[in-house]
Amino acid sequence: MVKRGLEKEIDSMQTQFKRHQKVRLLATPNDDDTEPYADPPQPIKAGVIGYINILLPNGRYHIKIMDEEGNEVAYVAMDEEQLEAVE
Repeated sequence: MVKRGLEKEIDSMQTQFKRHQKVRLLATPNDDDTEPYADPPQPIKAGVIGYINILLPNGRYHIKIMDEEGNEVAYVAMDEEQLEAVE
């Protein structure tokens, strides 16, 4: 649960990306920042396309990674500098 003061701070943050926006990972995420959903887990590397899920309280983005069939493969936490928008 987010504390009220922190919630206002998050709402007022200027962010480059918006929820559900398509983005490309410019760096390979750390294993600690990856939540695999596929069984067996698939490696997530730089260049993968994902979608912004949420902005985390620490200012990082929670990215949903999906396969070609639209199945969730993993979620990763990334900094804004490690992402680029995809049209």
